[in-house]
Amino acid sequence: MPYQRPTKDQRGKGRALFVAAVLLICLGIVVFFRVGNWLVREDNLEKSAAIAVLSGGMPERAVQAAEIYRAGYASEVWITQPTQPKQRMDGLGVAFDGEEEYSKRVLIHEGVPEKAIRILTPTIVNTADEMKVIGKGLESKNGTVVIIVTSKAHTRRVHALWDKLESGRGRLIVRAATTDSFDSSHWWRSTHDALDVVREVLGLFNVWAGLPLKPSNQE
Repeated sequence: MPYQRPTKDQRGKGRALFVAAVLLICLGIVVFFRVGNWLVREDNLEKSAAIAVLSGGMPERAVQAAEIYRAGYASEVWITQPTQPKQRMDGLGVAFDGEEEYSKRVLIHEGVPEKAIRILTPTIVNTADEMKVIGKGLESKNGTVVIIVTSKAHTRRVHALWDKLESGRGRLIVRAATTDSFDSSHWWRSTHDALDVVREVLGLFNVWAGLPLKPSNQE
């Protein structure tokens, strides 16, 4: 079959597809380099009903919560209770007090009076559960604002989950542990940071989709 030169319309469509592909690649590069910074969403501190320490990130989150407490932003510090690894350790017959007890000890060490520390119930398995127990705690205290302390990469998803599940119970202020090593501007240089970004982005997609995926373990 003899070669047929592309028509003017075909050449125009080809150029349009090429430009579109270049633009998509450029957009992808911009998103890749900026997603780490985008994930970090912190709020200004103000007087609140309580400071809630999310599970994980020990001891940094508890240390940060104690610092906020000492600055006078709330009269109580709340700790959530993850089911794991305590449940598994109990099954093995190995004594383990639970992450909440270790976080409590850190808070006391950092100057928070024991009477100001409250361990929330029921136990939780993921961040969505934590938003529910914190929302319930805020409602029982007749408060309107709660400070939540977590890690840097986790801050935006905490906002999204609260807006999805508990915004009717009050407003949250999200703060990250200042000693968290997450490098938001160069997250791709570290395996740990890269895994954080992937997990948080996928978690956000799950929130935006209406939480169709129900995690069975702690996030």
